[in-house]
Amino acid sequence: MNGRTEPSEAETAIARPPLVRELLLVAGLFLVYKFGRQLATGHTAEAFRNADRVWDLERAVHLPGEDSVQHLLLHGDPLVHIANTYYAAVHFPATAAFLIWLYLRRPAHYVWARRVLAAVTAAALVVHLAFPLAPPRMLAATGLIDTGQVYGPSVYGPPQTDHLSNQFAAMPSLHLGWALMVAIGLIVATRSRLRWLWLLHPLLTLLVIVGTANHYWLDAIVATAMLGIALAVILPQTSAGATPISLRSPRPASTAAGRGAGKPVPTARDEEAVDEGSVLAGAAR
Repeated sequence: MNGRTEPSEAETAIARPPLVRELLLVAGLFLVYKFGRQLATGHTAEAFRNADRVWDLERAVHLPGEDSVQHLLLHGDPLVHIANTYYAAVHFPATAAFLIWLYLRRPAHYVWARRVLAAVTAAALVVHLAFPLAPPRMLAATGLIDTGQVYGPSVYGPPQTDHLSNQFAAMPSLHLGWALMVAIGLIVATRSRLRWLWLLHPLLTLLVIVGTANHYWLDAIVATAMLGIALAVILPQTSAGATPISLRSPRPASTAAGRGAGKPVPTARDEEAVDEGSVLAGAAR
């Protein structure tokens, strides 16, 4: 690997937070996420009323129908099966791997990324409690099918017997919010010119969550807005010792050297001489 992907000396010199503490914090984040979703169960009637409102609002503002994405997936059984697998298997592992990689390889970016994820998750749980929402796969008016149940694999059972998840917590979509944060974090923390390809992860996630009828477009829009607010609040609070956050690729050393070829590099003594000359010139006026 070259200098564009390897951490700089300044980054590797930054002390990592204590490992045990971070493991407990991240594990607590996932547990709160799971437990918090359970608190919103049992609001079936309200969840379906809210689903009707969301569906009507999307039509009123002329958002594209979720069925357009699902029809693309239904062109072939392998494609919809891949989408269901992506929905079921990528969400948690990708986010966990992202945090682990930042902790080990980019400690300068780990803390703010973890804080943003925690803030978005906490805010999402509040919305889940205040605004229970049935997903489009449950709403007859959408005309969508539950691709997980029909084609597999499915992460959900019948809502009345599913005690592991709250299926009425569609808004906001943490699938999309976490995927977008992973992409942003990797873009910021790496230097390769190809790092923008990480945006394919949230893009694929968006198509999957909509095409499998697990989320509305508005679920993704709200998640994106919440992530934007979290970033705007937390990034300015990044500690002064952290590596400055930049989306620009560093200029290769060879290019910089080439442009400066033949020009002497000023030394500290030269700069002092210039300062003294300026003072003398000013005194002679």
